[in-house]
Amino acid sequence: MTFDLTSSLALTLPEVALAVGAMVLLMVGVFSGERANNTVTGLAVALLFAAIAWIFVFPTEGEAFGGAFVNDGFARFMKLLTLAGSAITLVMSVGFARAERFDKFEYPVLIILSTVGMMLMVSANNMLTLYLGLELSSLALYVVAAINRDSVRATEAGLKYFVLGSLASGMLLYGISLVYGFTGQVGFDGIAAALADGQRPLGLIFGLVFILAGIAFKISAVPFHMWTPDVYEGAPTPVTAFFAAAPKMAAMAMLVRVTMDTFRPVASDWQQIVVFISIASMLLGAFAAIGQRNFKRLMAYSSIGHVGFALVGLAANSEAGVRGVAIYMLIYLVMTLGTFAFILAMRRNDENVEQIDDLAGLSKTNPVMAVILTLLMFSLAGIPFLGGFFAKWYVFLAAMQSGLFTLAVIGMLASVISAYYYLRVIKIMWFDESAGGFQPMAGELRLVLGLSGLFITFYVLFAGTVGQLAEAAAHSFF
Repeated sequence: MTFDLTSSLALTLPEVALAVGAMVLLMVGVFSGERANNTVTGLAVALLFAAIAWIFVFPTEGEAFGGAFVNDGFARFMKLLTLAGSAITLVMSVGFARAERFDKFEYPVLIILSTVGMMLMVSANNMLTLYLGLELSSLALYVVAAINRDSVRATEAGLKYFVLGSLASGMLLYGISLVYGFTGQVGFDGIAAALADGQRPLGLIFGLVFILAGIAFKISAVPFHMWTPDVYEGAPTPVTAFFAAAPKMAAMAMLVRVTMDTFRPVASDWQQIVVFISIASMLLGAFAAIGQRNFKRLMAYSSIGHVGFALVGLAANSEAGVRGVAIYMLIYLVMTLGTFAFILAMRRNDENVEQIDDLAGLSKTNPVMAVILTLLMFSLAGIPFLGGFFAKWYVFLAAMQSGLFTLAVIGMLASVISAYYYLRVIKIMWFDESAGGFQPMAGELRLVLGLSGLFITFYVLFAGTVGQLAEAAAHSFF
């Protein structure tokens, strides 16, 4: 296998720049000590935004390193979401990290290295590239989950995530080895060509199941969701925001590429699995969150439910379905970042509070925050005509166009049930007796919260542009 090194490096320039930049920032931090903490964080944010600008301004396409890496419309779209999630959560974490005393230079370096792994996952065109990207991302995530070494909860969260994540990685690797054993290929195109002759050995189906199980863990899909509530609650809140944003984008993109690219000839087999985990995730997300009192745990179960809704579009196995998934992940990213910006702003007596009851009477003490959070909760519930409504509309429409009427109906019912716990948050804010106001909101959090509120409220103004970008991304597979 031969390849042109110059053209390959040109196609992977954002990834190479981030990897080299992370090494440089690590050296700056090592030799400058704590004096460099703010400098390293600022440069890390600038590096991530520079990668966003490069991908947006110079939309290159093609394959690199002998077909192991692919850059197409779908990869660019999902990379932009992944980079945006990483950059914005890093900005949001500055004040919290300083207050909780884990503002170390290692934190932004780990975020960048994890983001490089995610970008490799999005552009993987080969099982080995996919696994390397996944491991690079995961190893950094295990560390940032426990980055606050003075917190027992954070240490426990990091350990749980590491143990269960290692199990999922082993399942994924075992699935890859089975697929290689039965097809003799590791490249996505080669596997698809080997499957096109209609042969479906039982071992190959087992390999497919193990691969999907490994990826399902990364997107918090049922029944591989068990780590999510504990890690979301135990990890520092900015790290939780990062988990809910960037890795979700990359893992969902990886799942779409594996199913639509590699296993398209056996679509009838993986569709059954996707339909099952979609229904299970929607229903568990709808019912399990009802009794939650911790806002971060509520968002954990909410994320499980939203993954289920996004998978409705993937189950459709159509261009409209992939388009719906892309739009859903964009809107979900905005809603999640806005909600976690609010959670980070829940400070009272110089301490962060996380209980939903702490929101009591917020409409009287800070009506602007209450209005924006109300809009975000309505959008997460899918109330017309906010952004979250259109996200669900596109995936349900794709499912019905593919004849998956039962799946779409179950999704709609789960959406109605899940509205209860979002409405309960709104009720506590507007109708309960005040529990006291919060400290003034940091400027970066105010900016993220305000922009997310504007986006989901006036999504109809951006719907055309977003739809065109998502359609171009979905067209990569068709």
